[in-house]
Amino acid sequence: MHVDHHPLIHDFPEHRAELQRLRQDDAQFARQAEEYEALDKRICRIEDGIELLDDVALQGLKLSRVALKDDLAKQLKRAAGHCCGCGNGCRG
Repeated sequence: MHVDHHPLIHDFPEHRAELQRLRQDDAQFARQAEEYEALDKRICRIEDGIELLDDVALQGLKLSRVALKDDLAKQLKRAAGHCCGCGNGCRG
């Protein structure tokens, strides 16, 4: 069964400019984005049956992917001048 990748650019098309800028200007963001992309690709390989991993470990990888994506989304929102979702109205 083929599983679609979840590249950041497809999940956050409204933040395309911020994504490109942060990847170039923020080393920590760039590392996290690369980690997210690699993790997403690995999960897809596992779900496609190319790589083997037990279900419990796969769930752990998926939880890590969600946590990384949430953190990256907050950074993208702040970079766009919006509240990151903290509830305090940080406005970036």
